[in-house]
Amino acid sequence: MLPSETLPAHLNALPAGMLLHTTGDLSTRITAPFVETAAAVQPGGVFIARRGRSVDGHQFIPAAVAGGAAAIIGEVDPAEMPALSIPYVQVADAAQAIGWLAASYYGFPARRLVVIGVTGTDGKTTTTHLIHSIFKLATGGRTGFISTLAADFGSATADTGLHVTTPGAPEVQLYLARMVAAGLTHVVLEMTSHGLAQGRLNGVEVDIAVLTNLTHEHLDYHGTFENYRAAKGRLFEMLSSTPRKPGIPKRSIINRDDPNYSFYAAFPADEVISYGLHETAQVRATGIHYAPDGTQFEVDGQKLALLLVGEFNVYNALAALAVARSAGYADFAPAGLRAIPGVAGRMERLYAGQNFTAIVDFAHTPNALEKALTAGRRMLAPGQRLIAVFGSAGLRDVAKRRLMAEVSARLADLTILTAEDPRTESLDEILAMMARGCEAQGGIEGETFLRVPDRGAALYRACQLARPGDLVMACGKGHEQSMCFGVVEYPWDDRTALLAALRGAPLRTLPTAAAE
Repeated sequence: MLPSETLPAHLNALPAGMLLHTTGDLSTRITAPFVETAAAVQPGGVFIARRGRSVDGHQFIPAAVAGGAAAIIGEVDPAEMPALSIPYVQVADAAQAIGWLAASYYGFPARRLVVIGVTGTDGKTTTTHLIHSIFKLATGGRTGFISTLAADFGSATADTGLHVTTPGAPEVQLYLARMVAAGLTHVVLEMTSHGLAQGRLNGVEVDIAVLTNLTHEHLDYHGTFENYRAAKGRLFEMLSSTPRKPGIPKRSIINRDDPNYSFYAAFPADEVISYGLHETAQVRATGIHYAPDGTQFEVDGQKLALLLVGEFNVYNALAALAVARSAGYADFAPAGLRAIPGVAGRMERLYAGQNFTAIVDFAHTPNALEKALTAGRRMLAPGQRLIAVFGSAGLRDVAKRRLMAEVSARLADLTILTAEDPRTESLDEILAMMARGCEAQGGIEGETFLRVPDRGAALYRACQLARPGDLVMACGKGHEQSMCFGVVEYPWDDRTALLAALRGAPLRTLPTAAAE
């Protein structure tokens, strides 16, 4: 049971300049969480109203009051609002304030954990799970994680959403508090650029910051690559701006082969550790052997084996090994890395008796797609073909559409362009843009690439066209459990759909199925 505090005790957690005005009796005690939606308000809790891209949370203040809120925090000047019967606090940026307030409510749980933050364009989830696997062995099971896939509290897990890779700030702090209550000592947090930029991770005191890589992604949201890079940099700012825990140095673990290495290495830290394949990397893989069922390599004479495939997973494993070494857990790395048979939706193989290989992968950026398809090519014998099935999301980075199509036209023998969360955009127009990318690389529609709008039909077509020994790779959706058409999220799982195709029938659950 968390102790109740007066509102000012929690407001003290806000950074300088965030608190603007207050009204009402601030001595009220807060006995329930700070929340972002009026429907989640519990009696004695606090509703935080913020202006979103499409909805202004201030309109839900009356509902929050009716739900028993003890106070309201918002961005509107109290002089411009109707009088409230409960305290109102104006802050400069409600989205940024939520994390610190939620951390205060839960007693700053990150201060009682060794926190490892993982960010980057690609490989975050796999790297998070590899680190967790090593540390779980090293700490006797007392390491948790929060990733795209789930949150692990030691003895229990929770889903973390459909399309949201970093949960909201109240959920992050609740999860951390649950870990502390369960007796965990370490946590690995996957941190997205959106989560960092939107303040969902404010209030988390980081001890080790990990960068996987940085490539073209999310420019629809961040505007420029420099803004995107800076958003990822907030993890390293969190590392340097929070107090050092007793006996735990602040460390940065950075991909030496990434062009942005110097940018992130410049952030203050007690130690910067580089990893990669370049000879200047401190944690460097040599003697790499790729096989269809795994990868082997050495680091300073330490033999390591993965059940994961592809060069990109060597990088993910090197990052995890570098973190383990920094914490004195290198001896647990071989078993920890080997213990991960795969990560859901990441180069995940599916088998239904077919005579070719079928894989689902989350690759949804040009860089990730290139790495996935390159890994796929290494699995094939001469004469065997790589068939890639993927799309590009609507209302997201438009430049990716052409870039991803160009990558596939270069690396795959056959590309099938299909739906991937078109949202309110025209699917036909998205596919047309991608088709032009294929054509720019010499692709010929009907021969080296196809347009099949319905994803279920596209996967079925790929399986029907596959010959013995070929590889069918469905990219872009991975572990996700829904697909958005218009503003509706339809249930969808690429693994379920590909298994249906392998068994001889397309999955027809999307709105596009009627047109097939």
